[in-house]
Parts: sequence; C-alpha cells; structure tokens
Amino acid sequence: MNLDDDRPPADPLAVIARERATAERGLTPDPRMFSWPWGVAWLVGFTLFFLRFGPDGRVFVDLPGWLPLTTLLGLMIAAGVVTGVAGARAGRHVSGPSSRQGALYGVSWSIGFAGMSVVLSQFTGLLSEAMSGLLWAGVMVGLTGVLHMAGGAAFDDRHLFVLGAGISVVNVAGVLAGPGWHSLVVAVAGGGGMLLAGLLGWLRWRR
Repeated sequence: MNLDDDRPPADPLAVIARERATAERGLTPDPRMFSWPWGVAWLVGFTLFFLRFGPDGRVFVDLPGWLPLTTLLGLMIAAGVVTGVAGARAGRHVSGPSSRQGALYGVSWSIGFAGMSVVLSQFTGLLSEAMSGLLWAGVMVGLTGVLHMAGGAAFDDRHLFVLGAGISVVNVAGVLAGPGWHSLVVAVAGGGGMLLAGLLGWLRWRR
C-alpha cells in the first residue's frame, strides 16, 4: 500500500482555486460572442456609410443609397441573435436573482433602442440628410455605450464598464468631427475596439 496516496494535496488552496476557476469559466459565456458580432457589424456597416456618405457629401464609392443602412441593420440583428443565444446558453445553468438580472438587462436594450427610434423619427424630417444621419448614429452609438456602462455597474464587470466608456468617448469624438467622419471613427475605433475587447476578454477567460 502506498501511503503517499492518502496524503492531502501539496497545496489545497491552489486546487480549490483551480476548481473554482473551472466552474466559473463553465458558467461564463465566451466574451468573443458578445463583442465580435457587434464589432463586425460596426466595422462593416459604418465603413459602408463612410464610403457612400463621406465628409462634405463626398462619395468615395458609388454604392446604392440604401445599402449601408440595410447592411448595418442586418448585421446588428444578426449580432443580437448571436449574443442572445450565447447569453441564453450561459444562463440556463443559473437561476434566481442573477438570471432575472440578466433577463432584465437584455430587455432594457430592446426597449431602449425601440423607444429611441420612435423619438428620433419625429425629428428626421427637420434636418438635412447629413445631420439626420449623424443624429441617428450618434444617439444609437451613445446609447450602446451607456448600456454597456450600466451592465458593467450592475454585474460588477470592470471590463464591460471600460468598454462602454470607451464607446462613449469614441462617439463624442466622431460627433464633434461631423457627418461622414463620425462613420469612419465609429467603424475603426468603435468596431475595432470591440474586436480587440473581445480578444482580450477571451484571453482572460481562457486563463
């Protein structure tokens, strides 16, 4: 009989920490599923806006006028489906206040964007096409940043809060730059920032 088999682990605290990290990773969805779909949507969608509706009305690529908005909305819907499925899969093992908290946060996104769309639609006809586009894009991107910060505060997620704050800063910079430039800033810094945030979050998640 080997008496070494009855000895406790050399470092019980390390074993406990490792098992806890494994359990948490199993309950936490892959961060890429929450950042990359939106990053791709913004990078592609707003790049098309910049190419078609550039600064001072310049057209870099003569695309159909409907294509940028249709592409952006389609990619955002797809991103919403991907993140919704990822969140649902992660939440199926969780019950109680945490599950309700996540569900309410998801509903907040839907209500916030739907309500803001109704409000903005009342002012679209009062502005030029360029300023109307800037208003819609600036408000929607700003709302995204605020909701990310709210989620970071609600779930005690510092990285999510920082991402939301970064989106808000990028949005303000783009709005101040003006129509056309806002699309470029949001595409590169906003969409690219989300892709980078997803990568960094995934690396932390794996560790």
